[in-house]
Amino acid sequence: MNEQVQEKLKVLAASAKYDVSCASSGITRRNRPGSVGSAEGWGICHSFTENGRCVSLLKIMLTNHCIYDCAYCINRRSNDIKRATLTVGELIDLTLEFYRRNYIEGLFLSSGVVRDPDYTMERMVRVVKDLRTEHRYNGYIHMKSIPGASREWVDEAGRYADRLSVNIEIPKEQNLKFLAPEKNYQSIFQPMFYIQQGVSASNEERKRFRYAPRFVPAGQSTQMIVGATNESDNDILRLSSALYQRSSMKRVYYSGYIPINTGDARLPALKQPPLVRENRLYQADWLMRFYGFQASEIVDDAFPNLDLEIDPKLSWALRHPELFPIDINKAEQSLLLRVPGIGVKSALLIVASRHHGRITASTLAKMGVVMKKARYFITCGELPILTVNELHPDCIRRALAGKTNPKKEADRRQLSIPFPD
Repeated sequence: MNEQVQEKLKVLAASAKYDVSCASSGITRRNRPGSVGSAEGWGICHSFTENGRCVSLLKIMLTNHCIYDCAYCINRRSNDIKRATLTVGELIDLTLEFYRRNYIEGLFLSSGVVRDPDYTMERMVRVVKDLRTEHRYNGYIHMKSIPGASREWVDEAGRYADRLSVNIEIPKEQNLKFLAPEKNYQSIFQPMFYIQQGVSASNEERKRFRYAPRFVPAGQSTQMIVGATNESDNDILRLSSALYQRSSMKRVYYSGYIPINTGDARLPALKQPPLVRENRLYQADWLMRFYGFQASEIVDDAFPNLDLEIDPKLSWALRHPELFPIDINKAEQSLLLRVPGIGVKSALLIVASRHHGRITASTLAKMGVVMKKARYFITCGELPILTVNELHPDCIRRALAGKTNPKKEADRRQLSIPFPD
């Protein structure tokens, strides 16, 4: 790698670091003779930064030049930053060289918008197409689809990329127009619709022809910036829930706003990114995707924002004490999933184990149940501590948030219960 390309790599990798919507899961493609790389589930290596973001791909931009002037973006045209552009050949060589050195297992390709969306998409598509066809690269590729791109280039990208993503960025269109005047929801949702149609058409074709090529087999994803505008968590999760109704939408990512353009009066004056809020949104997203929760159950007009002190499932359970405690030996799996401290795997184990005998507290702990939380919401005939019906939800909330001692609170409540005559 010559010094010029190395300097470009440094600039463009730094410019790409604020985009968190880069997952490397969801597709399996084995290595074939004469090809380079694979996209096996075990072949994609994941590493995580201290704030929980996944770093597993060569995450880079084709260029950080951009015709747009989005207030929240480090690469906006009005920023005085170092600019660089890789040629198609340079980016292909970088990807292959990094893979052969075992630095990466895939590529996440993004770009600033140069000239217009179609011109930028054409250059990005050349990269992924040449990797697949000329160099027989068989690894994972995640490519950003540029808002406003035509159907022709979205369809072409979908033939070679494993996943495509179009970032919504701001959950409400009026706020998007305020911070990014050149963008609108039509330019964002139109490419998302093209991807969805391409996936549906590909699925139908594969029903008739077993070996028909797949269109973006890992689906699509998107990203929303949290904290740059005044949207509530209710606004964000309602939009996420609507997006998940589309069969091709696999992930919605939440990125806490990082105050990088501090001189812009349109942006909030934050001292640090809202990482706790970002984490709570991911937890709520998990509840919608795997635990059967609706967005309206997690947040609503009465509770528009997630509790930053406790996780969303615990918050929901404390708002609905009338549903608890549940008998761990009789409750249905859907209800077990609503108990704080019980995950998907634990719920499956509980249901399966009930056929072999009665489940006890020690059995639950071995199954991975977080008894510190679950004990207030379940019964199994031997738990000594008072449940949510005897202890007020506020007491449990304070105890699990680390503000009071749960044993002392339980003892105090126990002493206050009168003895029967």
